[in-house]
Amino acid sequence: MFKDRNDNKSILRTSGRSSMVCAVLSLLCICLISAFFTACGGAKEETNTAEQGEQDAQGDNVVMVYNAGEYIDPEVPKLFEKETGIKVIYDTFETNEEMYPVIQAGGVIYDAVCPSDYMIEKMMQNHLLQEVDFNNVPNIKEIGKDYMKMCEQFDPGNKYVVPYTTGTVGILYNKKMLDKLGVPYPTKWADLWNPKLKGEILMQDSVRDAFMVALKKEGHSMNTVSDAELDEALQDLIKQKPLVQAYVVDQVRDKMIGEEAAVGVIYSGEILYVQGELEGTDVEVDYVIPEEGTNVWFDGWVIPWNAKHKENAEKWMNFLCRPDIAAKNFEYITYPTPNVGALALLDKSYTENKALFPDMKEVLKKGEVYTYLGEENETKYNNRWKILKAS
Repeated sequence: MFKDRNDNKSILRTSGRSSMVCAVLSLLCICLISAFFTACGGAKEETNTAEQGEQDAQGDNVVMVYNAGEYIDPEVPKLFEKETGIKVIYDTFETNEEMYPVIQAGGVIYDAVCPSDYMIEKMMQNHLLQEVDFNNVPNIKEIGKDYMKMCEQFDPGNKYVVPYTTGTVGILYNKKMLDKLGVPYPTKWADLWNPKLKGEILMQDSVRDAFMVALKKEGHSMNTVSDAELDEALQDLIKQKPLVQAYVVDQVRDKMIGEEAAVGVIYSGEILYVQGELEGTDVEVDYVIPEEGTNVWFDGWVIPWNAKHKENAEKWMNFLCRPDIAAKNFEYITYPTPNVGALALLDKSYTENKALFPDMKEVLKKGEVYTYLGEENETKYNNRWKILKAS
């Protein structure tokens, strides 16, 4: 069960980076379906009536929630219902790209949705979100100021997002294997170009994450759209490729647990699972945020453009920001929380784990959030990714 939850979130976090083309195909399918029902007239109206009938039956005493699968403690919606009397109708999605066309089409109307940072920015740019009335979310004060500042990279002025989870991308390494290879423990992205690591490196099978490693190595922004900088990153990745055992996603943690590789690029939210699986063994791994800087990611709650129960959505957001609820969610999903109040309620084994909760002031000095680049610039990355894979 623990593994399944992390599997779902790995898919959510990588989907927008490795499958940008899928977003276009999904949108095309939605458009074709919408066109079909429009031509059929009554069929579309009947579908909308059926979907909205459930909401109408509940009146105003409901909140329609759309979240990634297994991304909340299942007791939390029940507690919210008990305390507020508001019925939670809860649907799930697997990827940001699956969620986006649903919200865009507006056939099913949700009040609160939980996308990732870059997708939130895309939704904002395409006028698919409403501003949050933070007078109705007083518990926003529990979110650390450093985290709120970081969110301004994709939500200027902190108008649309209530942060939910956060994390970093870094290097997981096996100390014993590196000792045998005579390789120092990594501290920089550049260490992943060490020839002694041939066949021992696991890279993320993701356009943005792979290019992020090479771009930060050279001191560039991971959101660059400069052709020269992207070409430089591509050449670095081509040079590194003979050293790489595989480009993978979930298999990073599984291969590291099985000592099939010495180092791997991984999301910090996977660390607790890895550490738990290795408990009681002689395998010692550690996680480092490279000194050149890295991706700091966020998932957060937003209100879609057509939400019918906005105040209930804000009550839902406020409830999730309550420290005891945020702590309960963290213990279930194991992805770090930006809720400072919750940290005081968690065991020190969690809060003193620097892989999960690093010094954000230090991370922010060189850390960045992925921003939505637009289709034209995404194509620049995708085309170079194809060249890398074919090399």
